[in-house]
Amino acid sequence: MSEIRHQPVAPTSTQSRAGGDVIDRHRHDDHQLIYVSSGVLAIRTEHGSWIAPNDRALWIPAHTWHEHRFYGRSRFHTVGFPAGDPKPVLDARTPAVVAVDALVRELLIALTSPDLIRAETRHIEAVLRDRLRRVAEQPIMLPVPRDRRLAQVCRLVEADLSRPYTLAELARHAHVGERTLSRLFREEFGMTYPQWRTRVRLFHAMVMLAEDATVTDTAHACGWASASAFVDIFAQAMGTTPGTYRAGVFGPRER
Repeated sequence: MSEIRHQPVAPTSTQSRAGGDVIDRHRHDDHQLIYVSSGVLAIRTEHGSWIAPNDRALWIPAHTWHEHRFYGRSRFHTVGFPAGDPKPVLDARTPAVVAVDALVRELLIALTSPDLIRAETRHIEAVLRDRLRRVAEQPIMLPVPRDRRLAQVCRLVEADLSRPYTLAELARHAHVGERTLSRLFREEFGMTYPQWRTRVRLFHAMVMLAEDATVTDTAHACGWASASAFVDIFAQAMGTTPGTYRAGVFGPRER
């Protein structure tokens, strides 16, 4: 079992981590925004898993138990926000992934510099707060199944994404009707089985690319018939091609 820790203050800091590193389950009294300027970060809670490359940031509400896992050599920046703030930066009660444009990136990196004086910190934080209230949330999240039968088929699919299980095959495996299983996907995840499987494949593709897998190897491992099909779906979902994403993970402007 992972060590359980309580962090009384959400720190503002910059750290480097090796690929595969884990920060064990813990929580903070304040909200926390986490940004990786290189590498990829995944956050897991009892509700699901969120993933963020270097064009996204993860918002962790106060008192949320969570653990971090890093993919690829990562440099990450954390900024704390008081939980009792009358004007919250984000009105999210569960972890959320938010878009990071060039300005937000520079503000986050600057704000976590150890050389700032208090007056500079206040000015940068004020601009960051204003900017964050305008950013869009990005739903790169895998929910945790509650129903035992749904959990069983989810594990089966994730164990081998290269195999295109049909809903009928999964229903037989879980000894339930196809309509029942379809209903469980919609009720628990708010999406159909094909939609969920696509999200799982994208989630794992982001991890593989962060670990320096090629676009072709990633496409095959995650169940796409061709690299071009993978490129099309990835670009539609992420707004960038897998190759561009893979290059960006390693932080060409890392500090």
